[in-house]
Amino acid sequence: MPREKFARQSLGAAHRLVRESRVLLVGAGGIGCELLKNLVLTGFGEIHVIDLDTIDLSNLNRQFLFRQEHIKRPKALVAKEVAQNFNPNVKLVAYHANIKDKQFNLEWFSSFNLVFNALDNMDARRHVNKMCLAVDVPLIESGTTGFKGQVQVIKKDKTACYDCTPKTTPISYPVCTIRSTPSQPIHCIVWAKSYLLPELFGVREDETPEMDETEDSNNAAEIEELKREAQALKKIRESMASDDFVKQVFDKVFKEDIERLAKMEDMWKDKKPPEPLSYDVLEQEASTLNSSILEDSQRTWSASENFLVLKHSLARLSKRLAEGQAAAAKAGQPPPTISFDKDDDDTMDFVAAAGNLRAIIFGIDPKSKFDIKQMAGNIIPAIATTNAMVAGLCVMQAFKVLRGEYARTKWLWLWNGALRTDRLEDPNPDCPACSVAMARVQVDLEKATLKDLVVDILRMKLGYGEEITVLSEAGVIYDPDLEDNLEKKLPELSISDASFIVVKDDEDGNPRIDLQLAIEAKKLEDQSQTIMLVEKEGGTFEIPRRTKKAPLPDGDKATEVGEGHAAVSNGIPLSTGKRKRPLDEEAEATGTPAKKLQGPINAEVAKNPAMHAIVIDEDDGTLLIADDD
Repeated sequence: MPREKFARQSLGAAHRLVRESRVLLVGAGGIGCELLKNLVLTGFGEIHVIDLDTIDLSNLNRQFLFRQEHIKRPKALVAKEVAQNFNPNVKLVAYHANIKDKQFNLEWFSSFNLVFNALDNMDARRHVNKMCLAVDVPLIESGTTGFKGQVQVIKKDKTACYDCTPKTTPISYPVCTIRSTPSQPIHCIVWAKSYLLPELFGVREDETPEMDETEDSNNAAEIEELKREAQALKKIRESMASDDFVKQVFDKVFKEDIERLAKMEDMWKDKKPPEPLSYDVLEQEASTLNSSILEDSQRTWSASENFLVLKHSLARLSKRLAEGQAAAAKAGQPPPTISFDKDDDDTMDFVAAAGNLRAIIFGIDPKSKFDIKQMAGNIIPAIATTNAMVAGLCVMQAFKVLRGEYARTKWLWLWNGALRTDRLEDPNPDCPACSVAMARVQVDLEKATLKDLVVDILRMKLGYGEEITVLSEAGVIYDPDLEDNLEKKLPELSISDASFIVVKDDEDGNPRIDLQLAIEAKKLEDQSQTIMLVEKEGGTFEIPRRTKKAPLPDGDKATEVGEGHAAVSNGIPLSTGKRKRPLDEEAEATGTPAKKLQGPINAEVAKNPAMHAIVIDEDDGTLLIADDD
């Protein structure tokens, strides 16, 4: 019996579309493994899969394509090897790479009939969403959290895109709370992960722009204290090769800093002051312990056990950094640094032990290494059955997309075992990603100048007048009062392949909507040309004019509130036609961290941009640590 018999019977005429399709799967994790299996068994003709990660032991319980012997190998490459056995007739191509790499440019994205997102972080999701919109390729977005999941079809001008709905605001942790008055285990964990580890083995705070003084700063005293702490740790870091390096670190952060805090009596009027730890006492207690506790991640360690784990991790990290620096110096490369990775035992042990010791100092209950890994890594609960169901729904939506039946596609929600459906929303007219006009330009980057773009494309081809502003990711590169850049080549203005340029029409009368130009590096057939607009099928490219907003009735007063909220009129929200979803559903749609890590940004930071803040980018979201002084 032919392998494709039942697929052909089920799909009918759509089976040919499936067999001839060329699809991209971004992500080979929980959803990605299930989705790749479905695509291969269904008979999709050519499947490209890309993933940056390698396989970890914690993946094996739900990412069924991987086995014990695959640990530390690239997910995409192993997924291809295993899935190919399911159907030898399917062409599989794997990339162990970042989807944001320059090699995956607009021309590459445009070669696919359909893109599937099986990602676990917001930044990569937004990038794929932007690239698919730019080349007008349909995207099927998916995500899961525990027993909940969602599937969304995205098609330019037909459905809402990933950025059409506001995403949950990242949590903010005040610097003063993290540094001086922690009250929860997460405060101590973030301190160990985002302050102590970078100071000793990563990029020191006195080397970052956040440490610069600013005018009208309300937290100058705090910044000065942070600088003094950074300088002290810098001296300790320089003595890393010495025998007493561990003692110097311990005495600085768990004794001297704590003694200084305990003397600030005003801070401890209503609560117990912190109690410093003694290196000698803990070393004596730890002398009878066995290092096998390093393997016991489920149990909460005592103070002496945390001390032993801290010593071991500091020794391993010091050795790693020294070896890396020696190899870099020999190769004439910049010195390396060590950053936190939840799957790296050295950094994970350090964060767990240092965070727990700090918690003990402040009378906070310590946590097991297992719990700390979830909190520090922002790990979203994953259930294999939910991943499998979402992957199946993705493929069922793909059949409709390949047939062009977008009116029949649905927004699908898995909600604790129940399947909910809703019609896909229309594009949000205020969406920064898809409400703009979009065009592609092919550019010879060795020859093209900004003048070629402004004169040949914007004015001659698209009919713009003199009053325009051109912005790149670096900022404004052209306006009527800024013509110094016209003779510069585009790479001199940090414009390269797959860059995006925004054109704003500043005409007073009837301006056009914003235009987003996607740059595609290419040698043009006509060598006399340096830049060319990629015409759309069906005729001339026209940019719509802005819609004039109707005035509000007399007596109404509209007020804009913070980002992610609607405008209000006399205290009543002005409808945007968007369906409101509960917070839990919002988290499913965005793939943001677990609910306990969600919350509003500190209002004071929004009022005063000069305030000191530390931002930590995570695989699963972002933690913003902002000063609350």
